[in-house]
Amino acid sequence: MANIYEKVGENIRSLRKRVGLSQEELANRAKLDLTSISEIESGSRNPSLKTLYKISLSLKIPLKELFS
Repeated sequence: MANIYEKVGENIRSLRKRVGLSQEELANRAKLDLTSISEIESGSRNPSLKTLYKISLSLKIPLKELFS
């Protein structure tokens, strides 16, 4: 069973690909390091709420969608 960080990371990856962005493009839009995006998507990093909010804004989706 995937932990919460892995599930959120999978959701971010799926949403990012749905809008046609690379990890680098998402990182630039969210003003985050490419490494951070990669680690978040793999579930190896525990992102802060502020970081998740930046990602949701960059993907133009509600924050709650990252958790569904």
